[in-house]
Amino acid sequence: MFDAVFASIGVKVITTPVRAPRANAIAERWIGSVRRECLDRMLITGERHLRHVLAEYTDYYNRHRPHRTLNQTSPNGRSDPPPPRGRTRLVRRDRLGGLIHEYAQVA
Repeated sequence: MFDAVFASIGVKVITTPVRAPRANAIAERWIGSVRRECLDRMLITGERHLRHVLAEYTDYYNRHRPHRTLNQTSPNGRSDPPPPRGRTRLVRRDRLGGLIHEYAQVA
């Protein structure tokens, strides 16, 4: 029934592959992260706002957010090598109006 509703608005439904039980778990993990870390803490005012918030969060998730299974790196990897140990300065960048804070080391 839901597939027909989605098809009527032009959304393609992708089913979970056969014999790939982890495929659904990966999608559920990402959706759970989006809800807990972002959408549960914001009031979305419309479709345009939702698309902007999800695009910003997806960029943060793939480029900056540390992932435990990836040895605390992001899926896209580090854009710059870590600075040498010693005295370093931290710079904070606010995303989504201060909901998410990114920290980077400056040599």
